[in-house]
Amino acid sequence: MTKSMLSAGRLVFVFLLTSLALVAYAEPNCNIYKMENNMPCYEACVLATTGGGEQGSRKSQEKFDKAIEQCPALDYAYMEKSVPYLKRGDFVTWKKLIDKAVELNPTLHLGYRGWCRYQFLRDYKGAIKDFERLDTLFPHDIGYSQNGDYQLTIVKALCYSAIGEKGKAIEIMETQLGKKGYSPMVYDYLHLGVLKMETGDLNGGIDFLTKSIALNDYLAEPYYYLGLIYKSKNLKAEYKTAMEKAKAYYLKGYKRFDPYTHPMHKVYLSDIDRELSIAQTF
Repeated sequence: MTKSMLSAGRLVFVFLLTSLALVAYAEPNCNIYKMENNMPCYEACVLATTGGGEQGSRKSQEKFDKAIEQCPALDYAYMEKSVPYLKRGDFVTWKKLIDKAVELNPTLHLGYRGWCRYQFLRDYKGAIKDFERLDTLFPHDIGYSQNGDYQLTIVKALCYSAIGEKGKAIEIMETQLGKKGYSPMVYDYLHLGVLKMETGDLNGGIDFLTKSIALNDYLAEPYYYLGLIYKSKNLKAEYKTAMEKAKAYYLKGYKRFDPYTHPMHKVYLSDIDRELSIAQTF
C-alpha cells in the first residue's frame, strides 16, 4: 500500500471520527417538544435552529435570547449562544452560558465543556472534574473532542500530565490504548511517547514515538522528540538525523496546528534550529 493510499485512508478515518463528534452537538429534534404538546418550547426550538444571521452577530444572539425567554429549559440555545464568547476570549460570559447548558443537559454538554476547559482555558482540574463526572454517565466511552482529534479519556490524561501527575497520565493512556476495540487517534502515541521520555523511560519513548510515525508520518514532532531522546542517549548521528528530518517536515507544513490555541507538545522551527545548532558541535 502506498503512502498516498494510507494518507487517504487516515483522512477518511479522521472524517468519520469528526462526524461522530459533531453528532453529539447536532441541532435538537424540535418535534420532541411538539409530541409532548409543549408548543412554547417547540416554537423556541424552531427559532433557535433556523436562520437568524451569522454566528456571533447581534441578530443571531438576539434570536437565542428570544428562544431562551420562551423556553428557559432549551439547553441548545445556551450552548450556541456561548460559542462566540469562547472564540472571542470572553471566557467569563462563555462559562456562565455553558454552565447553564450543562445544568440542563449534562450528558450532552459535559464533554464539550471539559474539552474547552482543556483547550482554551487551561483549566485542567476543572476539565478533569467534567470528564470524571461524564465517566459516571458513560463508563464505556465518554466521547470525542469537538474537533474530532481526541477521545476524551486521552484528554483527561493530558490534563493530569499538565498538573504534574505524569505517572497517572501514562496509566490512563495505556489503559485506554489497551481497551478492546479502541483505535489509536492521530496524536495518542505522540503524547504517550513524550510522557515516557519526560519520566525517564527513554526506550518507552522511542517505542511510542516510532508508533506515532508509523500511524501518521505527517508530523515533525515525533522526530523532534526522538532527537531529544537520542541526544540523552549520546547517539550523535541519530540525534542529528532526527532533527534534520523534523526540520524538513516542519518546512513542508507537517506539524501540529490549531486555529485557536497552542496544542500540547507542539514544536516550533526555533526549537528545531536550536537543537540542530547543538548537534553540529555535539
